[in-house]
Formats: sequence, C-alpha cells, structure tokens
Amino acid sequence: MARGKVQLKRIENPVHRQVTFCKRRAGLLKKAKELSILCDAEIGIMIFSTHGKLYELATKGSMEGLIERYMQSTREVQFGEAEAKLNLELQEEIMNLKQEIQLLQKALGYIYGGRTEDMTLDELHSLEKHLEIWMYLIRSAKTQIMFQEIQLLKNKEGILTAANEYLQGKILEHTAAIVEMPPDLTGYSYPLTIQNDTFQA
Repeated sequence: MARGKVQLKRIENPVHRQVTFCKRRAGLLKKAKELSILCDAEIGIMIFSTHGKLYELATKGSMEGLIERYMQSTREVQFGEAEAKLNLELQEEIMNLKQEIQLLQKALGYIYGGRTEDMTLDELHSLEKHLEIWMYLIRSAKTQIMFQEIQLLKNKEGILTAANEYLQGKILEHTAAIVEMPPDLTGYSYPLTIQNDTFQA
C-alpha cells in the first residue's frame, strides 16, 4: 500500500508529535552518518527538541572542532568578500581621482591659456560646478577671517574704552584733590604790608 503524502504543518497532538520527532531525528542522524561514510564528508548536526533537549552528531572529531572550522570558513569568506568589495571601491575611487585630475589639468590650461577646444560640454559643466564650489569656499573663508578681525577690533575697542574711563577717573580725582586743598597748606603765604612813608618822591 502506497504511503500518502504527509502534510507539512505542526502536529497538534503532543504524543504523535513526540513519536514523529523521535523517528525523524533517528532517520536524519542515520542518513547523516551514511553520507559521511559514503562521501567522506564531515557533518555536524544539532537538534533542540521542544523541551530544550540537545541532540548532536559530529561524524568526524568533535562538534566544537566542526564549529571552529565553520567559524573560520565563514570568516575567510566574509573577509574575502569584504576585501573584494574594498578593492572594487578603491578601483572606482582611483578612476574618479584620475578623471578629476585630468579635468583639473584641462581647467588649469583653460584658466591660464583660455583654450576650451579640448574640453567637452560635460567637462565644462563639471569645471563650472567646481568653480562655484571653490568660490563658495573662498567667500566662506573670507567671511570667517573678516568676522574674526572685527571681533578682535571690538575686543581692542573695549580694552581702550575701559583704559580711557580709568584714566578719566584718575584725572577727575586729581583735579578734585587740587581744588579741595586749603591755601595755608601750600607754604607760600606772604603777608603784604605797605607803608606810605617807604615811597618818597
């Protein structure tokens, strides 16, 4: 009697599910051992049951050795892919830099010689874009320098204003001290006495 096709979905009956698990697990491990013997392959299988119990099979060596070999192999593959991607990116970057250098050389020839015959429309557009970027950077740098110089001048103005106020205060204090000084403290008080008989004609 032919066996019917098994519908692949979760078995709801826990007893039937456990029986199927045990049978199929044993069959899977048996097939793995046969494949290892027939084809001289290294096979590692880990199975966790619904209750968390671990079943494992390492046909050659230990499971730890197989896992370490697997990790090393995946690292080598990832490193190889990363290296290939990096090389591709570097080649693209080199090509872009070469094109930019050629464009800049042509641009310098145009700037100093005024010759545009050797430049294509795309190169002229690119040169125009570069010039706009350079002008923006130059204006930004000039604005920054001017702002810094203005700030320095403002700081100097503040220092000079403070010094001026301080000196004005000192002058006012000195003037007030001279005005308030009593006359008899000067030491130059001479009483004048004039006698009429001193002057004779």
